[in-house]
Amino acid sequence: MKALLWDNDGVLVDTEHLYFAATRDALARVDITLTLEDFREINLRHGRSCFVLALDAGVSEDEVERLKIVRNDAYHRRVLAGVDLIDGVRETLSRLSGRLPMSIVTSSHPENLHAMHRDHAIDVFFELVVANGDYARSKPHPDPYLTAAQRLGVDPADCMVVEDSERGLRAALAAGMGCWAIPNELTQVGDFTGADRVLESVWQVAALVEERMSTAGGG
Repeated sequence: MKALLWDNDGVLVDTEHLYFAATRDALARVDITLTLEDFREINLRHGRSCFVLALDAGVSEDEVERLKIVRNDAYHRRVLAGVDLIDGVRETLSRLSGRLPMSIVTSSHPENLHAMHRDHAIDVFFELVVANGDYARSKPHPDPYLTAAQRLGVDPADCMVVEDSERGLRAALAAGMGCWAIPNELTQVGDFTGADRVLESVWQVAALVEERMSTAGGG
């Protein structure tokens, strides 16, 4: 293992529920009810936009684009109000800092990412951030993780990914990387077949990294 690549939403910061709420409220404007089950299946498992529900119901593409702007603005306001770090994140990042290169690999827009991390100052732990706009195709395509590996100068096979969702796991596997999955309340219904390990919390990550690095070094 020569690099550790972290998903952001649901792994580092507790934001998945905010994105669901902003999307649900936007769709409600055109009388579309977005359930948690829909959100999990469409977005968190398969990486598709939940606005497909509006298109399928006959809402025009122009109106859907307007609703996306409404959702994005609402979500940005929510993250500006402050978000919580996932329990154990700061301690884990601090323990691993300087041991190996680490990167955030996310579908979040840079302005939202900055707002999420504004009060937590965890950016000092990362050599690189790969965010929306840095790659052609989002997860579950491999592009985000391949971009991170290329920029770090590390072979994808030498990267380990930390993810919370099925779409993220699929992106990591498609990139030829290992993956430790940490499902949460929203993502736990996903299929995590293929993950190297399915963990209970981020608290387990540092020990696993140290074990891998010790084994590789013959210790």
